[in-house]
Amino acid sequence: MPDFFENGLRAAWAAVIVYWGWTALSVKNAEREESFPKRFLAYWLPLIVAVLLLGPGHWYGHSLLRETFAPHSTPVNSIGLVLVVAGAVLAIWSRHLLGRDWSASVQLKEGHELVVAGPYRVIRHPIYTGFLLLFLGSALMVGEWRGLLAVAIIFVSFWFKLRKEETWMIERFGDAYREYRKTTRALLPGIL
Repeated sequence: MPDFFENGLRAAWAAVIVYWGWTALSVKNAEREESFPKRFLAYWLPLIVAVLLLGPGHWYGHSLLRETFAPHSTPVNSIGLVLVVAGAVLAIWSRHLLGRDWSASVQLKEGHELVVAGPYRVIRHPIYTGFLLLFLGSALMVGEWRGLLAVAIIFVSFWFKLRKEETWMIERFGDAYREYRKTTRALLPGIL
């Protein structure tokens, strides 16, 4: 991958990671959360596996995971980088709007508030959408099947996580959340 694209990819991911790390220091205390084994197996382990799948290609030798699904070309890398940057912007913006109510795992915070502004007006889980774009763009830039496997793993993990979150949000916000669900989609406006 040419340096321009590799540096853009790394910068976008670094921006998200640094913002996440910095803002995680000021979140509210959890009122309710899932157990550590559940969080690790359902969310952290899939994330670790997906990140490893996008690691250096030589880790995977000459396996089927190294087979290409997209050519290594400037147009493909450009599309991938646009997806990565769009995902980073969406994830950071959405995370900023949640403020101190954000959590890395399924939690209800003390004094938890329902956020319906910005991207939350059209999608209920824009952080997940942002991360899916980050992973999809990265997979496209890698161009190998291991990247698409990483995207699939992240999607399944996020789907289970958002289902649990929505159950807890209905318990907390009742009809207000039910009405919100009627006017929005979980991950993709007008589709999913």
